[in-house]
Amino acid sequence: MGQARDVMDRLMAAMESKDKDALAGCYAADAVLDTPDQGEITGRAAIADYYFHFWEAMPDVRYEFVDKHEAGNVAIDEGFVTGTNTGALNLPTGGTIPPTGRQVRVRSCDVARVEAGAITAYRAYFDQMELLGQLGLLPEPSRQ
Repeated sequence: MGQARDVMDRLMAAMESKDKDALAGCYAADAVLDTPDQGEITGRAAIADYYFHFWEAMPDVRYEFVDKHEAGNVAIDEGFVTGTNTGALNLPTGGTIPPTGRQVRVRSCDVARVEAGAITAYRAYFDQMELLGQLGLLPEPSRQ
């Protein structure tokens, strides 16, 4: 196992235990997180806050791994994010969506670039439409 895999595994363990400080410690001070829902987030404190707010929205959130990869200084995790929406979800516009109480299981892929033992760039991929649909936040298709 290389350095990238080690850092990614520490990050996923911090996420599983909802340890904000341990999570922040996996990122470089000027790291960049790119997400489908919030866009680009810069800096370890802002990145940790992003995950913290997600944990508030889905306190039971967990990651079901399908596969783990490593190539040089890049680690990739594929799997599903699962959880129950019992708290408000943050919107990119600054507003929130009230809790739906629904369970979700959304395919996810996470790519981390590691330099000097810390994540410098992280891309989280998931289908927002799938998430919103499972939360019951999309209009029902019209029947003709």
